[in-house]
Amino acid sequence: MTRPRLLVLRALGLGDLLAGVPALRALRRGFPGHELILAAPAGLTPVADATGAVDRLLPAAAPGRAVPRHIDWTGPPPDLAVDLHGNGPPSHRLLQTLHPRRLWAFAHPGTPEIDGPPWWAEEHERDRWCRFVEYYGVAADPADLRLPAPPGPSPAPDAVVLHPGAGAPSRCWPIERYAAVATALRERGLRVVVTGGEGEEDLVARLAKAARLPDTDTFGGGLPFARLSALVAGARAVISGDTGIAHLAVAHATRSVTLFGPVAPSCWGPPDDPRHQVLWRPGPQQGDPHGSRPDPALLRITPDDVLHAYDRLPS
Repeated sequence: MTRPRLLVLRALGLGDLLAGVPALRALRRGFPGHELILAAPAGLTPVADATGAVDRLLPAAAPGRAVPRHIDWTGPPPDLAVDLHGNGPPSHRLLQTLHPRRLWAFAHPGTPEIDGPPWWAEEHERDRWCRFVEYYGVAADPADLRLPAPPGPSPAPDAVVLHPGAGAPSRCWPIERYAAVATALRERGLRVVVTGGEGEEDLVARLAKAARLPDTDTFGGGLPFARLSALVAGARAVISGDTGIAHLAVAHATRSVTLFGPVAPSCWGPPDDPRHQVLWRPGPQQGDPHGSRPDPALLRITPDDVLHAYDRLPS
């Protein structure tokens, strides 16, 4: 007998997927007899597997945070399609093209036929999607974030991991400030390593040169997820902007210092836990999270701020 199929659309990045883990696991528990299929970028397959909530990943992606143009769905329509991607007609319409028997989505005036919960702009991402599935009767726990320990060893055990990149320049703290932090930590006798995603080789190289790091302590170009996960899980701490590796640190309960700007930690920050220190220096106006230069809120954070936050981490 063919299992009913539940399709979840969340065709976004690493941090987005990790923030959606509590809602995904809630759906897994709520529909134990369904095949749960996640429409997301193909490169996130190992992350989806690590959640324990997904049966298989169906590749779907679009530039930036856009909605994919189509989903390569085959066979009968989904028994249930869940829009865990956005709150408006583009993602709603994409799922409607598959003619699911049921569609769960946030309410929007552009799709009045969908009777879903309201969207609250300032809600934390984890809380938003848990509230969303609970609206439809599925219990969810926003704290259900942890990933299992990686199978392999860390390539740099007990190192402090610096990650200077992010999804947009507005969320990238200046390289020379990261270098000042790296130099100060190395003077304390700590090993410091630098990571970067695909296309961030230049950022990694510039930071490594400024901080005089050896080649053995640079990991640019986008580590495979298993290796990145092992690095983060075995790290002394992770220092980064508001990007995927910060969420991975939370998933592995690794100590972290996260620099926020322009988006507030009340929307994307870690749980309230001394292991996760947050730096946030808001101004009179919120900047553009997709802007082309470092946001003023981010630039208000100094290397001393980061070092003091690091010193507040529990031993």
